[in-house]
Amino acid sequence: MGPLIFSLNLTLDGCVDHQEGIADDETHAFFTRLMDESGAMLWGRVTYEMMESYWPAVARGDEDVPPAMREWAVKLEAKPKYVVSSTRKDYSWANSHHIAGDLREGVQQLKDATPDGVLLGSGKLATELDRLDLIDEYQLLVHPRIAGHGPTLHQGGLPGTRQLELLSAKPLRNGAVAMHYRRAR
Repeated sequence: MGPLIFSLNLTLDGCVDHQEGIADDETHAFFTRLMDESGAMLWGRVTYEMMESYWPAVARGDEDVPPAMREWAVKLEAKPKYVVSSTRKDYSWANSHHIAGDLREGVQQLKDATPDGVLLGSGKLATELDRLDLIDEYQLLVHPRIAGHGPTLHQGGLPGTRQLELLSAKPLRNGAVAMHYRRAR
């Protein structure tokens, strides 16, 4: 069984709006490494549709982007992508799969079948999976910004405090800090 690793960009005030992070080669290299180390991606429908609307075109070469972004898009195209949705069932993007039925059971089955781990990249879905005690690690990229708006991390709340163990903290040249935590059990 592989770990479920929640990874996301966020600002110092907890904003997870994807437009508030620093999108540069260093940031994309960070997420490319995480994706390379994982066996699959996991998203909610909204995040999946946001990704689907842009990254396949980047992978095809239809968008003019820096090399690090193109590398990430090509790898993302090949990576198994799992989507939790109660409203969408069909996915045309390469290697996309639907997780239907009971959320706990579906995600646990995915973890059990993915020894290299599953990389979770949706804030709202992370809150639900954290409530179910399914997240094992957190790899957050904290950006040197205060957004002053939401959405924020775990905006919907959790039933209790999560105790975490720091595994590493690495500053990037752009001022962001890559924080790696494991759930303290």
